[in-house]
Amino acid sequence: MLLVFIAAGILANLVSVNFYDSSLGASGAIFGILGALILIRPMMAVWAFGMPMPIFVAGILWAGADLVGVYGFFMGNPIDNTGNLAHLSGLFFGLLFGIWLRRYFRQRHIRKINVSIDEGEIRNWEKIYMGR
Repeated sequence: MLLVFIAAGILANLVSVNFYDSSLGASGAIFGILGALILIRPMMAVWAFGMPMPIFVAGILWAGADLVGVYGFFMGNPIDNTGNLAHLSGLFFGLLFGIWLRRYFRQRHIRKINVSIDEGEIRNWEKIYMGR
């Protein structure tokens, strides 16, 4: 994920520097992680807009908010000094990385491992190590 973060940040910065006076790329990198996670773990719960929701729903809402900001930017009435294009380009590159990662894991047959722990084993561990 560190490689996704760095690559999405650099690529988002290369896109956004063409539209803004200055650009750091940190928010594009974060949106890159968001985009990759949307494809890798779409039902992962995140806390966004004051409530828990699946990450793909949060991604849609954040992208929608950035589209409103981009519209204002191109209409000559920017809402604030937010790099909305950096966010959207980071999200785009993150989605591309997510597609690549899904294919990588599928080709390597790397699957989630289901772990089940017996309640008795937990109770026994608590008695031995927790003194309960």
